Amino acid sequence: MEERKGILARIYVVYLLVCILAVCILVKLVRTQAFEGEHWKQVAENFTTEYKDIEAVRGNIFDVNGSLLATSLPYYEIAMDVNADGISDKMFDENLDSLAQSLAAMFPDHQKKEYRKMLKEARDQHDRYLVLHKDVSYEQLQLVKKFPLFRKGRYGGGFIWTQTNKRELPFQLLASRTIGRYNENSKPLGLEGAYNADLQGIGGKRLMRKIAGGVEMPVNDENEVEPQDGCDLVSTIDINIQDVAENALMKQLIEHKADHGCVILMEVSTGEIRAIANLSKQDSDTYGESFNWSIGAATEPGSTFKLASLMAGMEDGYIDLNETVDLNNGYVEYGNDHTPMHDAERPKKNIATVMEVFAHSSNVGVSKLISKYYSKDPQKFIDRLNKMGVNMQLGLDIPGEAPPKLKNTHDRDWSSVSLPFISIGYESLLTPIQTLTFYNAVANDGKMMKPLFVRQLMKRGRIVRQFTPEVLIPSIASKSTLDKARKLMEEVVKNGTAKNLQNSIYQIAGKTGTAQIANGRHGYSSHYGHEYQASFVGYFPADHPKYSCIVVVSAPSGDVYYGALVAGPIFKEVSDKIYSTSLDIHKDLNHDLLLTNNIPQTKSGSASDIKRVYDELKIPSKPNVNGEWIRSSFNDSVVSFSAVKIREELNSGVMPDMSGMGIKDALYLLENAGLTVRALGSGTIKKQSIPAGAKVSKGNHVTIELS
Repeated sequence: MEERKGILARIYVVYLLVCILAVCILVKLVRTQAFEGEHWKQVAENFTTEYKDIEAVRGNIFDVNGSLLATSLPYYEIAMDVNADGISDKMFDENLDSLAQSLAAMFPDHQKKEYRKMLKEARDQHDRYLVLHKDVSYEQLQLVKKFPLFRKGRYGGGFIWTQTNKRELPFQLLASRTIGRYNENSKPLGLEGAYNADLQGIGGKRLMRKIAGGVEMPVNDENEVEPQDGCDLVSTIDINIQDVAENALMKQLIEHKADHGCVILMEVSTGEIRAIANLSKQDSDTYGESFNWSIGAATEPGSTFKLASLMAGMEDGYIDLNETVDLNNGYVEYGNDHTPMHDAERPKKNIATVMEVFAHSSNVGVSKLISKYYSKDPQKFIDRLNKMGVNMQLGLDIPGEAPPKLKNTHDRDWSSVSLPFISIGYESLLTPIQTLTFYNAVANDGKMMKPLFVRQLMKRGRIVRQFTPEVLIPSIASKSTLDKARKLMEEVVKNGTAKNLQNSIYQIAGKTGTAQIANGRHGYSSHYGHEYQASFVGYFPADHPKYSCIVVVSAPSGDVYYGALVAGPIFKEVSDKIYSTSLDIHKDLNHDLLLTNNIPQTKSGSASDIKRVYDELKIPSKPNVNGEWIRSSFNDSVVSFSAVKIREELNSGVMPDMSGMGIKDALYLLENAGLTVRALGSGTIKKQSIPAGAKVSKGNHVTIELS
């Protein structure tokens, strides 16, 4: 009995504890529901919803004429809340087939029965966010909005869409490396990278809810914070010239099976870059823009450096164009170890002027001149080159500019052969755009301009920021030196290594370059094969420079590797195209001669109209005459007017002389006088069926013949 009582006591204790626990749970439940409900609802909401960034629409990039180079196109992800509150079972069943049919017709990656199955299963499983398709265009989105159910909107039909933006290049390859890219996970390139802060705009915010499967869906149709679109960028690139440059470069690269090449075209007076093409071999027979050789590759320039060398000597008062030098059959040795230097071809004569040395690109001639005047103080030569801006890093807006390298006599690798080899373009490193900037300064009367890639930043058609030409060095040399340098460059095309670029329409000035490329640690040893870099840099027209241009082709295959034959034709094709299509590059016609010999004539007619036309054209005329209708005549470059009383004669019943008048004015006068007019031909009136001075009255028929 005592045992039974002990068991019951323990049961009662457990029962009591269970009751107390139940009461505590009940109290906690009531407290939570009644007093803490809002707090815990907010906690739950915070776990399932959060604000997501909305990317702003990135600004467009235009060429100098307004052609679109890069733009952000909107693409959309479309989804459906198949269990939206506004969709009843009856409505869903009635529209299921037609909606599946519409989706299959628009997006054929799934058939109608597959779409139907997807929608039905999502409905049965109480899904709230079923992704139907991604990368939907704006035009497709507008059609999808009219589909069954979807036309009822977000809450009535469950239709949900979210926008993303994709960067597109309408011209594909053209200038793609210069346009560049911006990606947070990779190195910024080109204009996209340089002006990312202006192009990207300011992002917005949108409240998103996380639902089953980790899928996020927007809570509202409207954004919580609207994004602000980025600025548009107007570049200096001319896509038409860019097209010519890339095609000309591509053709020569393929013909010579070269590894890579580049072309840069710069406006002389402003430094604006009109074209910049960079092509690299992708496989055996195709080329693409994979690296910006124009800006990012510093190489030994070769013979194009000879202009700077001779200009240094001229500026220091040592060298004159008529000075002569012994070419020693195109061979000379330098330094303690007798390092040989050769000319590409044996000279036709040993004694040559500076003009001839430069025109025929004699390594021996240039190096002997520089060694003659600077061997005792080679640092003076380096200092002069630095003063002329040869060793200047340009500070381009586009990232990736390789620094130039010009040896100094204090450098550890300076040797007894450094001076003569630097003078002909070796033992130094320059990028193509740095070389072009120097030559452009020569064409621009000594004023060195910073290469300019952007003209304006705009927002909704309004200029936000204007970029103006920037002068790096006001004058790289004296006028005398610059005049001599231009004569040297003109001689190269007239009688030197670039004679193949001559034409009878306009003159080109420039310099060819052929540099042997060092083969890594093996240097220039012929045992491992030779590779060359062919180049041509110059400007046109030579008598009033408008554009400067550089062409560099690296590692052409075969026996043809000289600058004139590989790079020269690219330069000429670009310059020919520009000269033939740019009106501003041609000399103005003699305006006075034009007025004397070819004053535009006008028909007889309204005095006010005729006088206004001649005034707008700034064509001189004799003092005005009174009268509503006039005739014009021409004498000694002056237009004279005489009054005719056509309306007065018609009002008095007399047929006037209508010759020389246009059909519009004639019809106005004759029909207002009550005559019926028949016109034959076009131009000005030469005959009339009723002669001048004859009597006429309302209703008479008159035929007029025009010239």
